[in-house]
Amino acid sequence: MRWYLPVILDLYSRCEIGWAVTDRMKRKLVFRALKPGIAFRTPPKNCSFPLRQAQSYCSPDYQKILRQRGFRTSMSGKGNCYDITAAETFFKDFKGELILR
Repeated sequence: MRWYLPVILDLYSRCEIGWAVTDRMKRKLVFRALKPGIAFRTPPKNCSFPLRQAQSYCSPDYQKILRQRGFRTSMSGKGNCYDITAAETFFKDFKGELILR
């Protein structure tokens, strides 16, 4: 079985502040992860919000919510993961510590 886990990370505190999990990748899944992250931290305007090049994150609805909250979005080019390095590191550790043991 395959699981989908979008995570919202606070790079200042280096902790997870929003996440959601399901066995189907649906567009609304990333909204479910974003909502508690915003409520938990109440980020100030012009915070940087790095995005993946996935359909869910590039959707106009998701982009609209980020703009309404005052986020500045950034996205690396295809094949470059510089903007989401912290998320990639999180998932590497997550898989190594919780799944592969």
